[in-house]
Amino acid sequence: CRPAEAHGLDAGWDRRLAQGAVPPDFTIDLHGASLDAAYGRLDHGLHLALAQGARLVLLIAGKPRPHGDHDQRGARRGAIRAKLMDWLSHSRHAGRIAAVRGAHPRHGGSGAVYIVLRRVR
Repeated sequence: CRPAEAHGLDAGWDRRLAQGAVPPDFTIDLHGASLDAAYGRLDHGLHLALAQGARLVLLIAGKPRPHGDHDQRGARRGAIRAKLMDWLSHSRHAGRIAAVRGAHPRHGGSGAVYIVLRRVR
């Protein structure tokens, strides 16, 4: 099961995330990184977040590539965001990810996602 398709959250969690009412426990910022460096930061950041017992990780990945041919920032814009879900679903940490949701505007909006980590039982 891919993390984005996981249904590991109850309606209360989803509602609080949508309202931006849950402060992230940990933040991973991939801005300005090459694809290889971004993957390394993501993997290491998830390792640290899990080691610290974080439940909600804010992942800042940048905005998705605009649709259309008039991207003024160059052809590589959105490359990290395009790979993100594949990286998460094939990560060594995939089994610990309960869900991935879009971030509230106060936490980065379309340029970020929340990664909800499973509780250790």
